[in-house]
Amino acid sequence: MTPVETLRGETVALFGLGGSGLSTARALVLGGADVAVWDDSGGQRERARAQGFALDDLAHADWSRFALLVLAPGVPLTHPKPHWAVELAKKAGVPIVGDIELFVRERAARAPKAPFVAVTGTNGKSTTTALIAHVLKETGRDVALGGNIGVPALELPPPAPDRVHVLECSSYQIDLAPSLKPSLGLLLNITPDHLDRHGDLTNYAAIKERLVASAKIAIVGVDDEPSRKIYAKLKDRLGASAVAVSGEDSGFADIFVRGRRIVARAEPEAPVDLAGARALRGAHNGQNAAFAFAAARALGVGPNEISCAFRSFPGLAHRMEEVGRNGRVLFVNDSKATNADAAEKALLSFRQIHWIAGGRPKAGGIESLRPLLPRIAKVYLIGEATEPFARTLNGSVPFQRCGSLSAAVEAAAVDALRSDAPEPVVLLSPACASFDQFVNFEARGDAFRALVKGLLARLETEGSHPALSKET
Repeated sequence: MTPVETLRGETVALFGLGGSGLSTARALVLGGADVAVWDDSGGQRERARAQGFALDDLAHADWSRFALLVLAPGVPLTHPKPHWAVELAKKAGVPIVGDIELFVRERAARAPKAPFVAVTGTNGKSTTTALIAHVLKETGRDVALGGNIGVPALELPPPAPDRVHVLECSSYQIDLAPSLKPSLGLLLNITPDHLDRHGDLTNYAAIKERLVASAKIAIVGVDDEPSRKIYAKLKDRLGASAVAVSGEDSGFADIFVRGRRIVARAEPEAPVDLAGARALRGAHNGQNAAFAFAAARALGVGPNEISCAFRSFPGLAHRMEEVGRNGRVLFVNDSKATNADAAEKALLSFRQIHWIAGGRPKAGGIESLRPLLPRIAKVYLIGEATEPFARTLNGSVPFQRCGSLSAAVEAAAVDALRSDAPEPVVLLSPACASFDQFVNFEARGDAFRALVKGLLARLETEGSHPALSKET
């Protein structure tokens, strides 16, 4: 953990007692601050009380005694309207920050030259963040990975000259980090998202821009218009310290993807081949890998080392995660695909797909995926989306109403094992929320992984699936 010693002796208000909120409260207390914590949820307040924190109803507190309000990133700062705690803080002239800002201040005080990689973007930031950390670890660096991915920033070891912090930063976190100045700032892409929290695309893009605006080296995607505009501004100001990255074969970018190779315009003789990187299938992962390459090269890692690390990257849980294989049949967990746009990435990455889809449907359903149906051998429908998805698929591709995930895994496995395709894929990529049958997408993915593990164990013991011996 990183104690927040820059606020030693100060009284700090903290609102929002989820995972990162409690982590931040602990870091503040360890650093010597007096912390008053509160949450709208009674359950969260009792959880904090049980862990020894002092509850203080901030709605009735004397705000003149607070040096800061530390706000959890999930609490509205501006839209659709500021939370009441935000309004009280502003009325009292109390600055409002988040945990990333506290980390940034600790770095400035402890080790201002410590390597700090910050990653943001609408899509792909978790994979890119994890991939950068993996490359650096594989080359012997001391790496602290966290932020919006996994471990809250202040639960990581403190900044140090020989330690690299690699943090994923959401737009919510950036909005609460006015001093954010990473060594390397990566902005992958910008498409409309979280507009209910940021008002409109212009404001959303401006918040994302802050992460790279003060970076020593700014690495910016140029595959969408908002990001290209940001890159153009930075290039005028930073010159060679602004690096353009594309997931396509671009004549404009400094680092780009040609086929399955990452090419650096300044190093055309040393491309990095992604052919052996199984966890980096698909065009979207080409872009993620190009950004990781750019970051690693900026930190002094050679192309050969990067290429080896890409091949050993295991990927992220629930994101095109290979969870098992039986002969030619591959089982892939993409439970994180909770909408059609996310499922599209997986469907574009494979052929002869035995697709498990469904759950609680979202607006638009899977109509946008119709052009990809020729890649699919059969669809296995589960959950509340069964009938609306069946109507979309009817007459276009074979499908089966399975109801439960366990039934879908069994049916898809039998059909895939019967297939004569070179590599049939049983793919869970639901294009739906999980809440009709699971508490979250992680639980759904864990269940799929367990079902596949059980199935593969049976196949190993019995030699084949019983259904394969039945007449059809």
